[in-house]
Amino acid sequence: MKQFVIIGCGRFGSSVAQKLNELGCEVMAIDPSEETVQKISESVTYAIQADATDENALKSVGIRNFDVAVISIGADIQASIMVTLMVKELGIKHIVAKAQNEMHAKVLYKIGADRVVFPEREMGVRVAKNLVSNKILDFIELSEDYAIVEIPPLRSWIGKSLLEIDVRATYGINVIAVKNADGININISPTELITDEDVMVVIGHNDDIKRIEGSV
Repeated sequence: MKQFVIIGCGRFGSSVAQKLNELGCEVMAIDPSEETVQKISESVTYAIQADATDENALKSVGIRNFDVAVISIGADIQASIMVTLMVKELGIKHIVAKAQNEMHAKVLYKIGADRVVFPEREMGVRVAKNLVSNKILDFIELSEDYAIVEIPPLRSWIGKSLLEIDVRATYGINVIAVKNADGININISPTELITDEDVMVVIGHNDDIKRIEGSV
């Protein structure tokens, strides 16, 4: 299991840290606020009060031992850039950084971030998509052209198997999982029959997804 260090434990950082911990990962949370560290201490493996802009402080907590660093520092863009640069130089293999704007994101990528996220924007896209369509249950934008969505099965799918429906050829999408009361199944048998209780998790081009949405 990968080891994660979360630097900056505001709402976004805390949420990521707690979820990773729930998933069984080893998680170290670092924040300069004693109060914040106390709040999150029971939800992670290690919670440390430290100034992450101090390279010696990062070295002293053994940050080199972690596989992934999530830099979720809030409004202080300068601190975000400094910490990302230091973490990269200390040898962390994969760095995810939170950005405030496009220019901030460009700088983060330039200095070594592997992925830059805009939590508020990404959540806003998901909420807006769900508000516009009452057919799509959840929406994750992968790029301008592709997305993963959760949709109820079309009426014509119920009682049939994926083999019979042949969604890839007929609709241009791929079913990557099926959710129901029993949980989520990512190893779907092509002969398993779809029921009206199922939720289909599909990936595809936005145009193809839109066509499916119109048929639900």
